[in-house]
Formats: sequence, C-alpha cells, structure tokens
Amino acid sequence: MQERTTRIIMLAVAVLLALVVLQPYVSGYLFSAREPRPVAARGDLSDFEQSTIRVFENVAPSVVQVVALQGRGRTGGEPAGSGTGFIWDAAGHVVTNNHVVENGSSFVVRLASGEVLPAEVVGRAPNYDLAVLRVQRRGGLPAPVPVGRSADLKVGQTAYAIGNPFGLDQSLTTGIISALKRRLPTSGGREVADVIQTDAAINPGNSGGPLLDSAGRLIGVNTAIFSPSGTNAGIGFAIPVDVVNRVVPELIRTGRVPTPGIGILASDETLAAQLGVNGVIVAGVVPGSPADQAGLRGVDPRAGIIGDIIVGVEDAPVRHLPDLTDRLEQTGVGNTISLKVLRDNQTRTIEVRIVDVGEQGPPSRRP
Repeated sequence: MQERTTRIIMLAVAVLLALVVLQPYVSGYLFSAREPRPVAARGDLSDFEQSTIRVFENVAPSVVQVVALQGRGRTGGEPAGSGTGFIWDAAGHVVTNNHVVENGSSFVVRLASGEVLPAEVVGRAPNYDLAVLRVQRRGGLPAPVPVGRSADLKVGQTAYAIGNPFGLDQSLTTGIISALKRRLPTSGGREVADVIQTDAAINPGNSGGPLLDSAGRLIGVNTAIFSPSGTNAGIGFAIPVDVVNRVVPELIRTGRVPTPGIGILASDETLAAQLGVNGVIVAGVVPGSPADQAGLRGVDPRAGIIGDIIVGVEDAPVRHLPDLTDRLEQTGVGNTISLKVLRDNQTRTIEVRIVDVGEQGPPSRRP
C-alpha cells in the first residue's frame, strides 16, 4: 500500500514538472497572435492635442533650414553654420539669427518640401541677433508666418518652437513661457530687452526659428539656450516679436538698423558699483556729438573729477546702461530726449538729440 502511494506521488510530481516545463510551449501554441491583432478605438484627440497639431500643420511649411557656406560658388563650399528661419513675406524674405549667417559667404535655404534654393543676405542687425535673407525664387513659396504680439504675453501660457535641432528638420517642441523681460547680450555688443524665456526645448539648430503661441502666431525668434553642456536644459530665449516686427522691415528697406546714441562713452558698471552709484557714469564725450553740444562732461583723470552720472531718462530711472540704450531705441534717431544728470551732487535736466552712431567703437559702451 505504501509503495503504491509513493508511486502515485512520484507520478503526480512528474506530471507537475512536465506541466511547468511545457507551459511556455503550450501557451505559445494556444495563445500566440498568429494574425494581425484588431485595432482598438482610441477615441477623440484632446483639445490640447488638436491645437498642437493645428499649429504645426499650419506653420511648419513656412519654417526652413538656413545653411551658411564658405568657399566655392553661390551654392558650393563648406558649411559654415546652419540654423532655422521662416518665411516673412510673399517676396521671399526669410528671417533668421545673425549668428547663423555671420560666418558665411553664400547661403542656401531648404524648404519643408525638401527643395533647396540659393539665398542672399538682405540685411543684418547684430545688436538684435537678427538677419534677413531673400531666396532666389519668386512665387510658389509657403505662406508667411502670422505675426502676433509680445507685449501682452503672460507667464504660463503655451509656447511652441519649430526648428531643425541637430539638423533634424521640422521638429516641434512645446512648453510654456517661463519668464518675461529678460535681457540677452548679443554679438553686436548690446543687450536685447524684454526677451522671452521658455522651457520649450531649444537646441543647436533651432536658432532663428519661430516661437509661437497657441494660435500659431509668431511671438518670438528663438536665439539662445542657457546650458553648460550646450544642449537644452529647460531655459531657452527668444527675441520678442515686437522687436522683430520693428527691425525686420528696416533691414528689408535699408539693409541695416540705425544704432541710436548721443555720443558718450560709458564707464564700466563695476566702477559705478564701487562708487555706490545707481546710474551710468559718462567716461568720455565724443567731440562734436549731441552730448558734447548739450554740455555733458566726461571723467577728468588729471583733476580726479568723476564725469556726469545719468540717473534718469524722461520719466524713467537709469540704473544700468541698457536702461538708457533701450529708451534711446524707443525714442528713435532724430528725436530729442530728456536726461536727468547728477553733477556735483546736484541733479539737472539736459536735452540731447539722438543720432545714429553706427558701428563706431565698442557699441556696448558707446550709446
């Protein structure tokens, strides 16, 4: 009886072991999907998804890749830089960053369709890191990107960036407007005011591409990232469209943008900090300039006398040089501006005419 029970137990164990060993094969045979599986219904896209798709489909055809070349011919040579641009008008003008084209001798633009067209630089504005090219073809181009406003943007609203990061064309990234009224130094030596900060992924190759709102309108031109590694770290910057919409028509008309100034050399801000001064110290005055004619005084090193300190412009305080240059740009060349100047511990008002100082001297210190 005991021997029979032992045999039954051993048989049961053997059966169980066999089931364990054979289970994958049996399951594979019985449950394998040997034919295409039925497609599950997904339901409607969310409102956000539909909005994102519309923005991309409407604007992406107008976003191009800009390649700067050095060397042989109009469409030959070695790449000297590349970035993104977008169609500005029906005449074939393309807006991009100045740093995308500054090292090139010839240029090509690749449309979203894949067609490659030669292009020429119409104008550059290093102070704003903006440039305008014109493609060598009329008609048959994608529609210009609709233009919005940047003055009424709100932190937290959705932002979209379309570009060619790392050469991967027609890439869309989304995020929000993270901050407003940032300042961004440019290769022209000045600072762009009211710059837009976004966490929409911006990487090398995105430069010059459009930053869009949820209506698909242009609100900025992507220009820089803040990252020790050089790749996206969640902080990107865009030149506000209100600046773009002022600068680009000027570049198309004349090829350059006037640099408003009054003819002074400003001291380094470290000197003002050391002296505990809030304002712009006038280090020198250009002879014959509007500042000279208005009686502004620079530093006199022989007598050890500090120069005039500009502490206000019109009704606004001046704490740093960009406060002054921003107001000069807003007022415009040919107009007169009222400066509040501290001299001998007394504040006085001086009227100065604004002129185009061009590219004379170090522009960051020569308003």
